[in-house]
Amino acid sequence: MPHAFPLLVTLLFALSRPPAPGAQDPLASRSKGDAAAPVVVYEMSDFQCPFCKRHAEQTFPALEREFVQTGKVRWVFINYPLTQIHPNAVPAAEVAMCAARQGGFWPVHDLLFRHQQVWSPLKEPGAFFLTLADSAGLNKAALTSCLQRGEVRDLVRADAEGAARSGATSTPTFYIEGGLLQGAAPTAVFRQVLDSVYRVKVARKTGGG
Repeated sequence: MPHAFPLLVTLLFALSRPPAPGAQDPLASRSKGDAAAPVVVYEMSDFQCPFCKRHAEQTFPALEREFVQTGKVRWVFINYPLTQIHPNAVPAAEVAMCAARQGGFWPVHDLLFRHQQVWSPLKEPGAFFLTLADSAGLNKAALTSCLQRGEVRDLVRADAEGAARSGATSTPTFYIEGGLLQGAAPTAVFRQVLDSVYRVKVARKTGGG
């Protein structure tokens, strides 16, 4: 019997389609690329994970140029904090999602990975996280309020539960059109996978293949 899609992943897959006219796209704040792109990649990641940092800084920039900016791929970030080994991963995810409410998810995403070695060993990283507001051009008072009130806590938890149900057991893991690619694979591997999936999707759409 085929494995059923986890509820959250099914929901995210549905939400990846272009929103109806006038409707708000709930994934837009943490997505890159055209909402109508033929291929959708869900990156399940942990801000305290060194392999996720390597992917974000060494691999994703090329993928963004070649696939996201060209309209082939929509890239969606899903929080998957591994709390057993990364005690600051959930607070970092909450900072990123609070920043997303101000349109600042990606600047904070980049800053969290860039300064990972600074905040990762801290007992209380909250004060450091708030210093990122200025660098990211955010309203610090609004960011502080969002964090103190726990406004995105359930969202981060739902992300993590959905990632686990999708079959992800480590970070980073990438959900690509029904399949999982685990680990910080090199750019060449992503190119091969994404080119192949893109060709199939386009062929289906045009009636070829």
